[in-house]
Amino acid sequence: MTDLFSSTPRAPLAEQLRPESLEEVVGQSHLLGAGKPLRLALDSNRLHSFILWGPPGVGKTTIARLAAKAFDHEFIAESAVAAGVKELRQAAAHAQQVLDHHGRSTVLFLDEIHRLNKSQQDALLPHVEVGRLTLIGATTENPSFEVNSALLSRAQVYVLKPLSDRELWELFARARPRLGELAFEDSAVDAIIEFADGDGRKFLNLLEQLVNAATAARIKHIDSDFVGTASANTTRRFDKGGEAFYDQISALIKSARGSDPDAALYWMARMIDGGVDVRYLARRIIILASEEVGNADPRALEVAVNAAQAYERLGSPEGELALAQALVYVAVAPKSNAVSAAWHQALTFVRADRTRAVPLHLRNAPTQLMKDLGYKKDYRYAHDEPDAYAAGEKYFPEDMPEQRWYQPVPRGLESRIGEKLVRLRELDEQARDLEKS
Repeated sequence: MTDLFSSTPRAPLAEQLRPESLEEVVGQSHLLGAGKPLRLALDSNRLHSFILWGPPGVGKTTIARLAAKAFDHEFIAESAVAAGVKELRQAAAHAQQVLDHHGRSTVLFLDEIHRLNKSQQDALLPHVEVGRLTLIGATTENPSFEVNSALLSRAQVYVLKPLSDRELWELFARARPRLGELAFEDSAVDAIIEFADGDGRKFLNLLEQLVNAATAARIKHIDSDFVGTASANTTRRFDKGGEAFYDQISALIKSARGSDPDAALYWMARMIDGGVDVRYLARRIIILASEEVGNADPRALEVAVNAAQAYERLGSPEGELALAQALVYVAVAPKSNAVSAAWHQALTFVRADRTRAVPLHLRNAPTQLMKDLGYKKDYRYAHDEPDAYAAGEKYFPEDMPEQRWYQPVPRGLESRIGEKLVRLRELDEQARDLEKS
């Protein structure tokens, strides 16, 4: 009888199929193919520090291990989640001992390197700089945001891609001899690939899960219906605070700005499917209406605000339809960023300028003393003027030249606004000419 506590557990399928050489790695041909950057680096006589940036399950850990193996280097693996300054210094001390006693260099593999804080990165830097450690980092987050510039300057960044359908089929072919006598329909493999969403480890784990389920149910034939029944619903790649999040909201904004309602709806659906806070999307649509449409169609802002309020009342999924309606309206509306540009110019000017006094004629005079001091003197009440416009009146500080930050575009309602401003400025010029004469 086998002792449950002393028996060696069977390795998961993903671990059984872990490549033993670079030639066995599935995917990343843009880095590992003949003449490609990482292959050239690994074929050189000296291993350099590098960071592997890509989604989960695309071979980051495998490539790191194979790189160390190719150069016969000592290999130390740490997770940045658990490794502190103490662990990093211990790794450096061990690397020095290995070098002194065996003449071998050491690779330090840091998974989730983006989780190292500044002090941990600073502790690591001198050991990488002198070559005591060759650093290989793995991250799902953009290193330029999470890794300090000093460390980045000493480590090449390689971007890994999700595995394609063809590459996942290749992975299935390698796994097939370990799956027993079960028959797989092509549609079943396609369904597993869809669930895996470019993640090789998830693909193999799902495959193993299905084999176990089929064995338990004494099923000899796996079709797409069985895959759908036996596989838990999985979400797409989406990190609510990470790179995928910002990439997708950027794509949504650019699609709406570019007047493509279908693409905007696609990215909104991707984000909602991935678990985004829908209220965040509601806020972004309001910002889009103001920033990208502006006065070319002021109704866009009203539609966006109403949609956000509708979502607050209805919640998901019904409220999402109101947001979709608003997003489509914003996408197809005439575009103008004139107000946004004018606002940022005004804000930049004020932040760089000195404090200027409000002209006396623009100040209120609620007391007799303020009237005696000249507050509100000679102020022209616009409603008492022809066409409710005080032609030639000045509203900027007296020692400041008038500015023309707001430049309406010739689209939508702003074309009419622009025409009106031209007319009003002509009246100003006429009034000032009369004042001079």
